[in-house]
Amino acid sequence: MTILRELLRDGRFKFAFIILCVLVSLAILSFFSPYDMSKWNVVPRDMPPSMEHILGTNSKGQDVFWEMTFAIRNSLLLAVIAAAFSRIIAVIVGLVAGFKGGSTDRLLMSLNDSFIVIPVLPILILLGSILKERLSIFSLGLVLALFGWAWDARVIRSQILSLREREFTYTAILSGEKTLELIRKEYIPFIIPIIFATAINNMFWAVGMEVTLAILGLSNLTIPTLGTMLYWAINYQAMLLGYWWWVATPVIVSVFLFVALYLLSVSISEYLDPRTRIQRIGISEGVK
Repeated sequence: MTILRELLRDGRFKFAFIILCVLVSLAILSFFSPYDMSKWNVVPRDMPPSMEHILGTNSKGQDVFWEMTFAIRNSLLLAVIAAAFSRIIAVIVGLVAGFKGGSTDRLLMSLNDSFIVIPVLPILILLGSILKERLSIFSLGLVLALFGWAWDARVIRSQILSLREREFTYTAILSGEKTLELIRKEYIPFIIPIIFATAINNMFWAVGMEVTLAILGLSNLTIPTLGTMLYWAINYQAMLLGYWWWVATPVIVSVFLFVALYLLSVSISEYLDPRTRIQRIGISEGVK
């Protein structure tokens, strides 16, 4: 809670935090939807915003507001799945490579560098064209996690290489402390901030990739996400027909989500930076 209070002093973090709270609230609201988003033509089609349908309806005969709540929920869930599983891979690879060193480090970093240099988008397009209808939110999250860990594993490895050369590591080894205990007690607390900071960047990337695949028609279009909302709006030529509310809703929500994740990443990274932390301490002492 102390860390949260310090972060909330940053206007960028506060703004991003408020936006995410609103988006999460809308996602939770989807569980109380009066409509089944798997069904079409449940409301009058192409109705502009009104008291009955506050964001209007689309050409599929669905309420845009309630479709938006489902889209936010699924997009956030996808981002969390991708970030969580990619963190697991990144932490394991980074810890083992940094701590073991030698041939193990070289082998893992060769694998790591391979995932860094491969063209991710063409591979995802190929997978999307093959799997498409079989891609659920969970399976797409796992696919994105498989390609989203490499950069962060290298960051974690560099931190472990630094920690391995510190005196407390030699002391723990000489005292007979087991490797897993050393990692759990001494190393994990140092890399937890890195894990959280990189997870936000990974969520940003995962949502962007899902939107890209959906607009190209290479994801499961029956699942409401921010990307599939845009796909159907483009497919039905909503802008040309003047159904601006159908296009504007996913675009505005996506922009707010991307801005919130970006600001969270920047503010948390600056908070974790030792140089800015020293500046904050100096400022607070000057105020006292």
